[in-house]
Amino acid sequence: MRKILLALSLFAVVSAPSFAADYSDGNIHKNDYKWMQFNLMGAFNEKPGNNSHDYGEMEFGGRSGLFDLYGYVDVFNLLSNPSSDKEDADKMFMKFAPRLSLDALTGKDLSFGPVKELYIASLMEWDGGNVTTNANETNNQKIGLGSDVMVPWLGKIGLNFYKTYDATKKDWNGYQVSTNWFKPFYTFANGTFLAYQGYIDYQMGMKSQYSTSATGGAMFNGFYWHSQRYAIGYGLKLYKDVYGIEDTPGFRSSGVANYISLSYKF
Repeated sequence: MRKILLALSLFAVVSAPSFAADYSDGNIHKNDYKWMQFNLMGAFNEKPGNNSHDYGEMEFGGRSGLFDLYGYVDVFNLLSNPSSDKEDADKMFMKFAPRLSLDALTGKDLSFGPVKELYIASLMEWDGGNVTTNANETNNQKIGLGSDVMVPWLGKIGLNFYKTYDATKKDWNGYQVSTNWFKPFYTFANGTFLAYQGYIDYQMGMKSQYSTSATGGAMFNGFYWHSQRYAIGYGLKLYKDVYGIEDTPGFRSSGVANYISLSYKF
């Protein structure tokens, strides 16, 4: 499963810089910020497999000196529903995406054009299962080049290109391009606001011995109301041969899924 909800806290939104990251003064902590929140989630017709279930998520991120971080831990089937597709499946999924700033590391402004900062980007995904009983357990590590890029209307987005190592298969297996965004687009008189937030993950070059499709991906489009402590949102997720699984009538890996969430910000 691959899911990232970018429901950032209000503090993170106003703190994250939108200008070039110039660390030539030696102060690598001047753009630091952090956020954490708990999300109660409902997924409907999630791919692959058209599954619906509830789950809880602890989501966090921020910046400290050299490092930019995003991550979450999911716990599935909180209601212990015996009819849930997660009843006899792995109950957890974890994702950590640390990035090492090359600007802060070198003390130089490496920005050019719309690119505001460069990173060594990594991404780790685990589902906590036992590979000896399930050869399809998720244990991936990805490494590559990351960036913060300014684009029209959306503002600053993250854009990363990775090469994927499948630790279960003990082999490199393709590449991934990922981007994410958070765009407040309407603010109410009381300071709460509406935001369009989401991500795109697209995999390519996956090997035929491990995947039935060489390409695949997903796009999440979230529309959220945010206050200082709470967020309520709806997400529309579009899939195409996600995780390199070719879509078939018997097992759907392409199509649409819906998500709802209620968040509390720490």
